[in-house]
Amino acid sequence: MPRRTPLLRALVALLSILALALATQTVVQSASAAPPPSIGTPRPGTNQLEMLGGTPGTQLELVHQGAVVGTGTVDTMGSFEWRQLHKGVYRVQQAGLPGTATPAQQVTNLSSAPPQQSFFDGQTLTNGFNFITTRDGTTLSANVVLPGPANQGPYPTVVEYSGYDPSNPANAGFAQIFTTLGFAYVGVNIRGTGCSGGSYLPFEPVQSLDGYDAIEAVAAQPWVKFHKVGMVGISYPGIEQLYVGRTQPPHLSAISPLSVIDDTYRGTLWPGGILNTGFATPWATARAHDAAPFGEGWEHSPQGATPDQVTECATNQNVRLQNPDPVSTIEDNPFYNKTYYQQIDPSRFVGRIKVPVYLAGAWQDEQTGGHFPDFLDKFTSAPHLYATMSNGSHTESLSLGEFNRYADFLLLYVARTPPTTFLKGVVGVNLAQTLTGMTGLHAVADDSYAGLDLKQSRKLYNSTPPIRVIFEEGAAQGQPSGAPVGRFEHRFASWPIPRAQVKRWFLTPGGKLSGHHVHQGAKHATARSFSADPTALPATDYTGSSNAIWGPHPSYSWKQIPKGKGLGWITPPLKKKLVVIGSGSLNVWVKTASKDVDLEATVTDVRPSGREVFVQNGELRASHRKLKPGPSTALKPVHTDLAADARPMPRGKYRLLRIEIMPFAQPFRPGDRLRITLDPPGGARPLWAFDTLDHGQRVTIATDRRHRSSLALSMVPGVKIPATAPPCRSLRSQPCRTYVG
Repeated sequence: MPRRTPLLRALVALLSILALALATQTVVQSASAAPPPSIGTPRPGTNQLEMLGGTPGTQLELVHQGAVVGTGTVDTMGSFEWRQLHKGVYRVQQAGLPGTATPAQQVTNLSSAPPQQSFFDGQTLTNGFNFITTRDGTTLSANVVLPGPANQGPYPTVVEYSGYDPSNPANAGFAQIFTTLGFAYVGVNIRGTGCSGGSYLPFEPVQSLDGYDAIEAVAAQPWVKFHKVGMVGISYPGIEQLYVGRTQPPHLSAISPLSVIDDTYRGTLWPGGILNTGFATPWATARAHDAAPFGEGWEHSPQGATPDQVTECATNQNVRLQNPDPVSTIEDNPFYNKTYYQQIDPSRFVGRIKVPVYLAGAWQDEQTGGHFPDFLDKFTSAPHLYATMSNGSHTESLSLGEFNRYADFLLLYVARTPPTTFLKGVVGVNLAQTLTGMTGLHAVADDSYAGLDLKQSRKLYNSTPPIRVIFEEGAAQGQPSGAPVGRFEHRFASWPIPRAQVKRWFLTPGGKLSGHHVHQGAKHATARSFSADPTALPATDYTGSSNAIWGPHPSYSWKQIPKGKGLGWITPPLKKKLVVIGSGSLNVWVKTASKDVDLEATVTDVRPSGREVFVQNGELRASHRKLKPGPSTALKPVHTDLAADARPMPRGKYRLLRIEIMPFAQPFRPGDRLRITLDPPGGARPLWAFDTLDHGQRVTIATDRRHRSSLALSMVPGVKIPATAPPCRSLRSQPCRTYVG
């Protein structure tokens, strides 16, 4: 290789300098050509403002009336969302750069005017997978199932609306109940779930208005009879009906909420001020999982969806990283935080519902619980309220014994037609067998509407009082043991039962329940104590699958309270029948060395055979003992559950605690003994478990003249009952065991 000359070396150096300069210029030009970070496109809504399609990592500022009122960072899917905004005009800008601000964005609230009818008339829904556009531009996935060709309609129509998967075209089992009866069915996913756009937090107020928009968009379709729709659903979609109904959609004809909650805090999340870790927090955890991007799986390619719909479903996942953690939200609000809990407390707003309501549930519901009847008297604007209640599980509201009246309601108030007996019988039996896994079930007797027109049929339906109480579900004559049919029933004009009376028993030192207070002399002990050990019993009395508990004879493991770990009081054998319907209150004078204690009171029926039957219970954390003086009655203590009212237990002094016994209906026959037990929460329910205080301190219960501890229950006279009790194992969701005194 020849050596380079000085001239050659100079030329090489010059070329190197030119190459370096050119490369530098190219880098500079490339850098200057890179687009600036994007804050995205704003989508204002109801107390919310979303930013979509931004550059991940971009810092945002929310500006209101010239001041920065919020900040955020665009997530990896290009989105950010502000929640709980006040109604008003906002702008969004890149942090520190006012020149990047968006045009003014109008954020609305729940009382803002709805869209014009033309907004809904302009949307077209066809048989199969669809999207419904809400007032803020969010699209909700919807699945339409017609009972026949669209051109052979119009059809009476029902809507199921929830955060499960009602819009999943591959999951049409529930739809078949209604299409068999001649209804069109529309399943709609709430925002932030399924293929719906937006971000998700359970029972967020914006979901109420989305439901309004979904109802109105469906009702506008040419295949919808009367351009009116009803709502259906059990549990989550049952509860959502209450939220939608309060917005009063003009084309909503009726709602049928099944297995619902009344007061979210007191009824299910924090009963007695104690966190429900057995059902409430696992349910919230599951909802968070399913609402994650493609969380349920079917969103990748909905059955029957077009390529454009598949793309829209994928795009709608982009806001999911803005979902708040629902479990943290619950755990961060252990007291009744009015800002949070009042907006998810149906008992506060069901008075706004102005359509007929059919509601059903079970006292021993292992999921949503038995507290729900406490808001029946608050449906003050509904032209009709029909309520059916029984012993049993979460699916009892769709049981064979209740289905006929439920179907009649939908046929009369949504389809506006006299009910057809044959179809109801077929659907009711098939549904009950599917839910329970039982065979050999028989259709139950039914009202006949043959030859009656609509007006006459409604008159027949309303010829009996609207509050229906079914007793001893599982022990119906002519049905297999454990079948979801009641043994007998009674109907009442309203709730609470108008003729109910307070029946009180006093706790005695010897473990008895006495109809009158027994004063003990100075030489007699007037107090009993136990060690509050929440680990003394299993957390629940059932560990099988959630579906198996709906069967005829679940495998319960309901154990007696270990000696020294709780207390019990029992009546002498009853001389006369006693029928209890409604809430109750255990009033106990408690002393403990600890600052707080969790207690559970359980009512049972001890039969002459020595078998003990579970009836109902309730819980209380002692620091939550302060009562609301107005709502509280002798039969129903209502605690404030406010942080400002929480008080520790005073050392060495008694305090009166009133433990609410959730509503129930139970016949006690001559020879039966009514029992109440008191111990830490746990071991007496299938799914509910509690985040209890673990201290093991002594708890002392006083029963002297100054401390008249007592049990108050709602006795209803004049209710006829069968003379003999059914086998206790047949009763649905009421386990039985051998009584140990």
